[in-house]
Amino acid sequence: MAGVSLKCGDCGTLLRSVEEAQEHAELTKHSNFSESTEAVLNLVCTSCGKPCRSKTESDLHKKRTGHTEFVDKTSEAAKPISLEVQKADVEMEDAGGATAHPEEMVVPEVDQTLLEELEGMGFQKARATRALHYSGNVSVEAAVNWVVEHENDADIDEMPQVAVNTKTEPPKPSLTPEEVKMKAQELRERARKKKEEEEKRIEREREKERIRVGKELLEAKRIEEENERKRLLALRKAEKEEERRAREKIRQKLEEDKAERRRKLGLPPEDPTAAKPSTPVVEEKKSALPVRPATKAEQMRECLRSLKQDHKDDEAKVKTAFNTLLTYVKNVATNPNEEKFRKIRLNNATFQARVGSLKGGIEFLELCGFEKMEGGEFLFLPRDRVDRAVLNSAGTELNNAINNPFFGVL
Repeated sequence: MAGVSLKCGDCGTLLRSVEEAQEHAELTKHSNFSESTEAVLNLVCTSCGKPCRSKTESDLHKKRTGHTEFVDKTSEAAKPISLEVQKADVEMEDAGGATAHPEEMVVPEVDQTLLEELEGMGFQKARATRALHYSGNVSVEAAVNWVVEHENDADIDEMPQVAVNTKTEPPKPSLTPEEVKMKAQELRERARKKKEEEEKRIEREREKERIRVGKELLEAKRIEEENERKRLLALRKAEKEEERRAREKIRQKLEEDKAERRRKLGLPPEDPTAAKPSTPVVEEKKSALPVRPATKAEQMRECLRSLKQDHKDDEAKVKTAFNTLLTYVKNVATNPNEEKFRKIRLNNATFQARVGSLKGGIEFLELCGFEKMEGGEFLFLPRDRVDRAVLNSAGTELNNAINNPFFGVL
């Protein structure tokens, strides 16, 4: 049976023709070739038409593209091949015969404008030339698509070689310089529009994100204000309840004292069912002074609120006083054994300017445990009276007064 392919004895590669064998020898320096009855496969993909010359190449094409259907056209392409004919031609040529010279292999001509664009995109010259040649030399997009489909080819980065046809053939139509310029301008314009659309999309996403963040901040502010109002209402309700219980205790004490006096005087106990003279209803006057909260934290909060309201025309001075008080509290809580942090000279100019001259400043320190000593010259916190819970409450109230913009407004 006549050979239908050439097999390289050095690497086992099957080649379709003598020209392919010559190209293979130039690239690999292999020289041991023989005829083979095994045809080079010609598996054509039914989806994209790509020919695959081996089972391995078709498997790679399946993994890369997902195409699974191939048509075996090996028998159509298989033609008898013989090295003897080529050898005879060479011998006759050496003897001065009239046989044709072997075809000369040269680098194919490609559009230099498209080649420069591909090189500007980072492709090597050999890969860009091969892509333009095998994609029809029509556009950058077609060349890039060809590279993507053939990026696993072994010769992807080798400069392509084509045979020079000695027969005169009509020249293939090529693009004029004006058409090339128009094509390049069209590609640049398309890239510019795509970039503008991407920038607009990113700007829309940013605007949506800004709107979302703004809504979240407004909602958080509204919730904080609502919680502050509820807290104030609960505080006032607790104060009224405490005041009511105090009045009830006073009334019970008066009743007990009255019953004790009647007993000492020998008078019978007062009949609770007896009609009592009506007493004029006196409208209760609401005190303008705030009722002192029952707990230590509430007393501190009310003290800070009064300090801010009494000096509401000087926000900077109030903020300085709050920060100074917070420093005193932190120093004592962090270093309770250091006496210098537990002793404050009242006539100190800095202390007077920041805290002492403001109504409520010294009262807040006294709520923290400080007490006046040495004739009122110093504020001193004894070591055994340092209460971390009280100091933590004081720090919490001061942080709230500093960071809450609505503190003391109501």
